[in-house]
Amino acid sequence: MRIGPAPFISVIMPTYNRAHLIARAIDSIVAQTFQNWELLLIDDGSRDNTFEAVQPYLLRDHRIRYHYANNHGLAMARNFGLMMGQGEYFTFLDSDDEYLPHHLEERAEHLRKHPECELLHGGVEVVGPDTVADKFDPSRQIPISDCVVGGTFVIRRDLAERLGGFHDILYGDDNDFFRRAEEAGAEIQKVHYPTYRYYRTESDSLCAIVEREGTEGIKAFRGVRG
Repeated sequence: MRIGPAPFISVIMPTYNRAHLIARAIDSIVAQTFQNWELLLIDDGSRDNTFEAVQPYLLRDHRIRYHYANNHGLAMARNFGLMMGQGEYFTFLDSDDEYLPHHLEERAEHLRKHPECELLHGGVEVVGPDTVADKFDPSRQIPISDCVVGGTFVIRRDLAERLGGFHDILYGDDNDFFRRAEEAGAEIQKVHYPTYRYYRTESDSLCAIVEREGTEGIKAFRGVRG
């Protein structure tokens, strides 16, 4: 358990078999110019040496916590983080992505200037293909700039509680959360400084699987993990 006052922001990092990449993601959080954070590593049933890769961080930084779960999928991993987090706000970082150094500082400054904001999003730098499979028609590619990117979400605690977290959807749980926030009348704001570095280079990312195999591929992927 965390000792001391609650952090301003809880960073939730779901991961599955990313031992070879996760240090880059964690290092980008440790290097933030804004330091009032905690990091919740939600290991969704990894079969590689993910724990060994993150253990040194757990030993030297009390702000970093680790939780192992049995392959419940991305949405449920995010919800574990929402339940565990102690921050005023929740945000996310996929374990194959990274933050640029001012990412949290710029968002914290925005939220302090705009306390009415319940959901903040936006600000992506894409590495690799700049399109993804359409949630509604996976055979069709759409620009990432036309999408909401769940990794950039910063959610005020009371909104996360009001919406009941993320729904267990095979592909596009972030889009579903955003839509429900709109329907609930949440105050949603967008920033444009691209400090979330989104890598579209991993062959086993959900986006890549959907592009190759459709949502049936995700079902098979999760089935293999079971």
